[in-house]
Amino acid sequence: MQWKGRRESDNVEDMRGSGGGGRRGIALGGIGTIVVVVIGLLLGKNPIELLQAVNQGQPAQEQTAQPVNPADDEAANFVKVVLADNEDVWHKIFEQQGMQYQEPKLVLFRNAVESGCGSAESSMGPFYCSADQKMYIDLSFYDELKSRFNAPGDFAMAYVVAHENGHHIQNLLGISDKVHNMRERLSEEEYNKLSVKLELQADFLAGVWAHHAQQMKNILDAGDIEEALNAANAIGDDKLQKQAQGYVVPDAFTHGTSAQRMRWFKKGFETGDINQGDTFAAESL
Repeated sequence: MQWKGRRESDNVEDMRGSGGGGRRGIALGGIGTIVVVVIGLLLGKNPIELLQAVNQGQPAQEQTAQPVNPADDEAANFVKVVLADNEDVWHKIFEQQGMQYQEPKLVLFRNAVESGCGSAESSMGPFYCSADQKMYIDLSFYDELKSRFNAPGDFAMAYVVAHENGHHIQNLLGISDKVHNMRERLSEEEYNKLSVKLELQADFLAGVWAHHAQQMKNILDAGDIEEALNAANAIGDDKLQKQAQGYVVPDAFTHGTSAQRMRWFKKGFETGDINQGDTFAAESL
């Protein structure tokens, strides 16, 4: 991806050296947290809610400031450029739709952070919190894409940022609230199906961003879209479940299969048309 020397977003809160972003009550160790997150993925639960339940009533942990790894700085600068590109693209698209785009904040952290949606740890991966309209990313996920998910390349990480920004778009359009408000009225299986549609739409919106960013700034190198598709393939529910437990439970899907995630990102990239991303009305995903 062509990114060096271009504008970096000012909407970034760098908390990498703040000792966990003021988190409270995170008493689990790294392995314990990973177990909770994997259980959440398998059961279709929100990992943040599970971690909060486990941590409830436990004493607050003393946090100390941590030195920022200079090796992370280039990755941080890259994420800032990607966020700036998202800002430029979505301002343009919203203006074309007669709306005004509100820019989200992006929080860079290490190990753990206190968000508007509760305490979270880096093992949960990047996430968007609609309560404070912020995206949260531990840059160690950049390395995890390469080592754990076998999805190397800078545009794989750009896809992740654009996906989380897609959740911000859904929040601004009121889509997220409509889905979340139905949680108490649906069975877990039915709600999981809505969650899949929400996640696939965020993949579609990431593709829409890539389409317009290429038109506006010519950002793509050869192989970039393949890097994004490889990342989408690597983090499909079916693939993650197969790796974790050896078999697949479709009723527990919350993000979509690898094929679905690739299909919707590709559709967004090929069309660039936000109006073609209604995953909720689609006859097939």
